[in-house]
Amino acid sequence: MKNLKLSWELSPSNLLLQLQSPQTEVICCAAFDMEQNRFFFASSANRIYTILLLLASESSQSQNHHQVSTTTTVAEEALDLDAGDSITSMEYLMEKESLFIGTSSGDLLLYNVDTSAAASSMEVVGRVEGGVKSISPSPDGDLLCIITGIGQMLVMTHDWDLLYETPLQDHTADTLSGDQGPHSECTPGGPASWRGDGKYFAIISSMPNSLNKKQLKIWERDTGNLHSVSEPKAFMGEIVEWMPSGAKIAAVCDKKIIFFEKNGLERSSFTATEGIDATIENLKWNCNSDLLAAIVRTKTYDSIKIWFFSNNHWYLKQEIRHLKHDGVRFMWDPIKPLDLISWTLEGQMKVYHFIWISSVTDSSVALVVDGSKILVTPLSLSLIPPPMYLFQLQFSCSVRETAFCSSKNILAASLTDGSLSVVELPGLDTWQDLEGQVFCVELCITEDLASFRHLTWVDSHVLLGVILEPSDNKMSSRYYIQELELVCSEDHIPGSVTGSGFDANVVSKLSIESSVTAIVSNPIKKRSAFVQLNGGNIFEYEAGSFLYERHDLRFSSSCPWMSVGLVEDFGSLISDPILVFGLDNSGKLHVNQNVLCNNCSSFALYSNSTNQTITHLILATKQDLLYVVEIRDIVLGQTEVEYGNFVPVIITRKNAEEGKKFIQIWEKGSKILGVVHGDESAVIIQTIRGNLESIYPRKLVLESIVNALVQERFRDSLLMVRRHRIDFNIIVDHKGWQDFLTLASEFVKQVDSLSYISEFVCSLKNENVMETLYRSYISYTREEKGKELKDSIALGGQSKVNSVLLAVRKALEDQIMESPARELCILTTLARSDPPYLEEALERVKVIREMELSERNDTERKRVPSSEESLKHLLWLSESEAVFEAALGLYDLNLAAIVALNSQQDPKEFLPFLQELEVLPILIMRYKIDLKLRRFEKALQHIVAAGDNYFEDCISLIKNNPQLFSIALQLITDPTKKKQVLEAWGDQLSNTKCFEDAATTYLCCNNLEKALKSYRSSNNWGGVLSVAGLMKLQKEEIMQMAHELCEELQTIGKPSEAAKIAFDYCNDIKNGINLLISAREWEEALRIGLMHGIEDLLSDVKIGAVECGTSLIVEYEEGLEKIGKYLARYLAVRQRRLLLAAKLQADERSINELDDDAVSEASSSFSGMSAYTTGTRKGSAASMSSSGTSKRGIRRQKKKGKIRAGSPDEEMALVEHMKGMCLTAGAKRELKSLLGCLVMIGKEDIARKLQRVGENFQLSQISAVKLAEDAMSCDIVDEHTFVLEDYLKKLRKELLQSEEFSWQSKVFVAPSLGDEPAVPAAYA
Repeated sequence: MKNLKLSWELSPSNLLLQLQSPQTEVICCAAFDMEQNRFFFASSANRIYTILLLLASESSQSQNHHQVSTTTTVAEEALDLDAGDSITSMEYLMEKESLFIGTSSGDLLLYNVDTSAAASSMEVVGRVEGGVKSISPSPDGDLLCIITGIGQMLVMTHDWDLLYETPLQDHTADTLSGDQGPHSECTPGGPASWRGDGKYFAIISSMPNSLNKKQLKIWERDTGNLHSVSEPKAFMGEIVEWMPSGAKIAAVCDKKIIFFEKNGLERSSFTATEGIDATIENLKWNCNSDLLAAIVRTKTYDSIKIWFFSNNHWYLKQEIRHLKHDGVRFMWDPIKPLDLISWTLEGQMKVYHFIWISSVTDSSVALVVDGSKILVTPLSLSLIPPPMYLFQLQFSCSVRETAFCSSKNILAASLTDGSLSVVELPGLDTWQDLEGQVFCVELCITEDLASFRHLTWVDSHVLLGVILEPSDNKMSSRYYIQELELVCSEDHIPGSVTGSGFDANVVSKLSIESSVTAIVSNPIKKRSAFVQLNGGNIFEYEAGSFLYERHDLRFSSSCPWMSVGLVEDFGSLISDPILVFGLDNSGKLHVNQNVLCNNCSSFALYSNSTNQTITHLILATKQDLLYVVEIRDIVLGQTEVEYGNFVPVIITRKNAEEGKKFIQIWEKGSKILGVVHGDESAVIIQTIRGNLESIYPRKLVLESIVNALVQERFRDSLLMVRRHRIDFNIIVDHKGWQDFLTLASEFVKQVDSLSYISEFVCSLKNENVMETLYRSYISYTREEKGKELKDSIALGGQSKVNSVLLAVRKALEDQIMESPARELCILTTLARSDPPYLEEALERVKVIREMELSERNDTERKRVPSSEESLKHLLWLSESEAVFEAALGLYDLNLAAIVALNSQQDPKEFLPFLQELEVLPILIMRYKIDLKLRRFEKALQHIVAAGDNYFEDCISLIKNNPQLFSIALQLITDPTKKKQVLEAWGDQLSNTKCFEDAATTYLCCNNLEKALKSYRSSNNWGGVLSVAGLMKLQKEEIMQMAHELCEELQTIGKPSEAAKIAFDYCNDIKNGINLLISAREWEEALRIGLMHGIEDLLSDVKIGAVECGTSLIVEYEEGLEKIGKYLARYLAVRQRRLLLAAKLQADERSINELDDDAVSEASSSFSGMSAYTTGTRKGSAASMSSSGTSKRGIRRQKKKGKIRAGSPDEEMALVEHMKGMCLTAGAKRELKSLLGCLVMIGKEDIARKLQRVGENFQLSQISAVKLAEDAMSCDIVDEHTFVLEDYLKKLRKELLQSEEFSWQSKVFVAPSLGDEPAVPAAYA
C-alpha cells in the first residue's frame, strides 16, 4: 500500500540537443556511459552527439539531485558511411571507452569517444550480411549479441572473436525461397535481453510459415545451445526484457505484458493498455527489478507507464504523457532505481526522480493509486489485505498525485493530462455501505492548469501545489507555488459520494527560485503551509502569496518525507506548539533543527489525545527495530538517555529492560505505512512481499487504556484490556486502588456486562502492576508517597483485593437488577477475596436453598439461580475441600453433604463422618467440627460449655495447643480446675525449658516443690533459697543447698554470684574472697578482706591485683601492635584493589555484552582472585564445578574468624577484626575497679601505666577503625590523607571527654600539651 510520487522533474534548456538539421534530423539511437554520466545520441543524419550530465547534489550520499549544474553538448562530424547506409544500433563499450555501432548495410564500427584525444577516430571491425538490427552487450561486457537483418544471431567477444552463429528460426524450403533479397532494407529490431548474471539471454523470433506468430527462445551463453522455447503466440511483439534479478522475462503480446520463466513456460500476464489502437514499445526494468516501464503509443499521445507488482497484482503507479510527434523514448538509470531518463526525437531530455510514499493518510485511510483508479480502504474499520479494497474511485485518466483532507473527507487528484478532480466522501461510519461500489469522478471546471506536484490541502476548500512552467524565453522552466480555491455547486448528500460540481479558481501564483522538496499544511494556521526547498530550507507560506523562511525549523539536508505534528504547549522549549519531522535518503530523521535518528527507514505520528495533538513518534530503523518515542522525550531532549540513539543492543539478563524499548520486526525490510489513532493503538506495516501486518505496541496500548481511564471511559478501557490481554489490575492501579473505590459504582454501570465484571473480579491481585509489570512502558507516579499507607489504615487495614471486591459487590447490589447472573457475580466476589469469604457465600446459598424448600412463588425464585447451580459455581471458583470445610464451619451437615456430593467426593469417605456427627450433642458436634477445622479457640469454648463431664477432653485440648492456656483461665471459673490448668501450664513451660515462667506459674497454683525445681533449673539461686524459706526447710538443709548452689554457679562461670552465697549463707570468707578474685571484683574483694582483717586474704588480693594489672599492660601493648599491623595491611590491600579495578575497567563493557554462560564463566574465574594475586589463574572444568565451589564455601565458613592473606574477603576481615578489638563494657568496668584497687594497695605507678596503655590502645583502635571506614568510601588511597597520627590528634580531645573513657581516673590522665598518644610501631 504505497504510491509512487514524482518528486522532481528536470527539463532545462541545456538538456536540449542542438541538432545540425532540426527539420530533417531526428534521434534514432542512444547509449549511456555510467562511469562519466555521458549520453551518446546517434541521429538519422549519421551524426553522434554527446551530452555530459553533472547532477548537483547536497552530499555524496544523497540522491536528491534537483538541478543540472553543468552540461556540455558536442556535435560530432558525420560518420563516413556509404551512401544510403544508416545507423541502426549503438552501444557503449566501457572496456574500449568507445561506441560500438551497427549499420543497415552490416558494418560494425568502433567509434572512439575519448575526450582527451585530439579527434575522434572510427574503425571498421567487421561486417555482417543483411545489416545489423540490434546489438546487445552482456551484463559483464565480455560478449556482444548481434542480430542481423536475415535472422542470424552472432555472439562474439569484445575483441571481435566470433564464438558462434545461429539462425533464429528453423528454415524450411518455403521459407528459404522467400528469404530477403540482397537489396532489402534493414531496420532496427528488438535486441536480445540478458539475464542479470549473463548466463542466459532471450530473443523473440518469428515462426516459419507464419507472419503473426512469434515465440520466445532462451539461449545458453557458453555453448550457444537453445535452452528452452515458449509456445508460439499470435500478435507477439519483438520486445523482450529479462528482469535483472532473473525471476521473470517480460514480453508483449496483443496489448498484454506476459511473463515467462527460464524454461519458456508462461507464468502470468496483465493488460497494459485498453485502447484499440495502442501499441507497446520499449519494456524496461529498473535496476531493483521492482518497477517495469513501457512506452504505450496511441493515435493522440505517447506515454511512459510504470507498473509495480505486489500481492500478485500489477499496479499502474505512474503515467507520463508526451505529444505524439515527440516520439519519446526512455531508459532507467543503471544505478539509481527511482530515476528515469527520457528523450524525444528532437533531442529534448528529461530526468524524473520518483519516491515511494505511504498511501495511508493521517486518518488511517489507504488511497492506493492503480492507473485511473484509486482503491479506497479504511484501515480503522478493517485491515483488508491488498489487492482487495472497500470501494474504488474511477477517474478520466491516470492519477498522478493525490491529496486528502481528513477533517472533511475530501480527496483531490491531479491527473496525467493536467486536469484536476475532486471528490467528497461521506463520514467513516457509513463507509461499510459502500463496499464493492465504483464511483466515477468528474473533472473540475477550471482554467488551463498544469500538472500539480506536492498537492496539499491547506483548508477544507483551498489547495496548494507546485507547477513547472516554461519561462519567458521558452528555453527553461520555472517553479511556481499555486493556490486554488474550490467551490462545489452541488449540495452534498450525507452518506453519499459527491464526485461532480466542483469549480477550481486560481487565487495566487508565487514564483520560487529553487525546486520544492515537500509541502505540508500548518496545523495551527488556516491557509498556511510549510514549504521545504532544495537543501532543507523551510519556508512558511501564508494566504496571499507570502513566503518567509523559518530558521528554527531548517533541516540539514533535503527530506522528501516530511510531516508536521501539533503538540501540547511546552512553554519556552519550542516557539510554536508544532514539530516538523523530515526523513532524508540517508536515513536521518530530522526534528526541527536536530537529527533525532541516523538509521531510520520509515516513521509515522500517533495521537491518543482528544484534541488531536501528537503524543508519540513511531519509527522503524534499518535494523528492523520498531521504537515508540514519546513526544515529551523529544522536546525535553531525553531520547539519547531513554532510547540510546536507536542503536540495536544485545539483550541479556542484565539489560533485559532495554529489550522493552523496541519491537523486533520479524520480516526484514518492512516499512511503516501508518497508524490507527486513538483507542486502536495500531501500527500498520507492510512487508516486502506486500502483506499488511498490524502491530499493537504495548506502550501505545497502555497509554490508550490509561487515557480512557482518566476520562472515566471504563467500558472502553475494559474492552481494550480484554482485546490486548493486558492485566485487569491496571483499571484499579492507574491512579491507586483507593481512588477506584469511589468509582466502582460508575464502573459497574458503564461496563453493564456481568461476564466482563466476573472476568475482572477473577483477575484482581494484591499487586500494583503499574509499579511492577508495566513500569518500563508507562510512567507511574503518586502525588503523595504515603497516601496508600494512610488510606489502607483508614480502611481498617483491608487489602486491595478485599476492598475493591467489597466496593464492586455493593455496586452490583445497587446498580444491577436482581437476576441469577448477578447472584453468581456476587458469589464470585466472595470466592475471590483474600482469604475467600466462603462462609458468607455459603450463607447466601443456604438462603437460596431454604427458599426452594419453602416453595415460594416462581417470581422470587426466578430472580436467583438454583442452589445447585450456585454451589457448582462456587466449587468451580474455589477448592472443593475448602468449600466443604466452610460448610462444616456453618455446622450445617445437610449443606456439607450437598457440597460433598456436588464436588464428586466419595460417599464412603464423608457419609460416615457426617453420620457420626449427626448423633452427637450439638456442643460436642461443634467441638468435633472445630477440631477438624483446627479452630481451637471455638473448640475450647464449646468443650467448656459442654460441662464437667468433658473436662479431661478440655485439658487434653489445652495441652496439645498451649496457646489456649490463657483463654482457658478466663473461661473456667472453678478454682480447683483452674489450679489443674495452671499446673498443666507450668509443666508445659518446664518441658519447653521456660523455667522462670514455669516457676511463677507453679507459685500461682501453690506448688512450691515444682517451683523450687524450676528455679534451680534456671540457675536462679535467689528464687531457690526464697522458695526454700517458704517451704520452711531446716537450716542444715538450706546450708547444704547453698553449698551445692555455690559449686554449680562456680562451675557455670558465675563466681561473683557464688561469692555472695558463700558470704551470706555459707559464712566461708576465704572461699568468697577467692571467688571475687576469680571474678576480678578487686574493690569488693579488698573491702571484704579489710572488713575481716585477715592478712593472708589481703595478701592474695594484692598479689592478684598486681599480676592482673601487669598482664593487662602487656596485653594492651600487644593489641596496640596488632592494630598497627592490621591497619598497614588494610591500606596496602585497599590500594592494590583500586589499582586492579582501574585496570579492569576498560574490559567491563565487553564482559557485560557477553551472553549469560560466558558472563557466568568469567565471573567464576574472577571470584577466586584477590586484588593482589600475582600469579595467573588457570581454570579447568573441575575447578569450576558446583561441587568444588560448595566445598570452598564450606571451608570459608569454617574459617570465617580468621584472616586469610590473599583471600577475596581479606579487606573486610581486617576491618571486622579491628572493630572486634574494642573495649567491652565488662572490660571497662574491670579496668575501673582494678585502678581503684591498685591505688588502695599503694601501686600508683602500675595504675598510672595501666591507664596510659589502655588509653593509647582504645584511642588507636577507634582511630584505626575510623580511618579504614573513610578509606573504604574513597576511590583513591592517598598516603598523605590517611595518616593515623592525624586521626589520633583529631579524635583525642573529643573522645577523652566522652562516655567511652569513663573508666579513667582523672588523677592519672596525661596533660594534653606535648603528650600525644603513641602511634603503633607497625603502622609507623
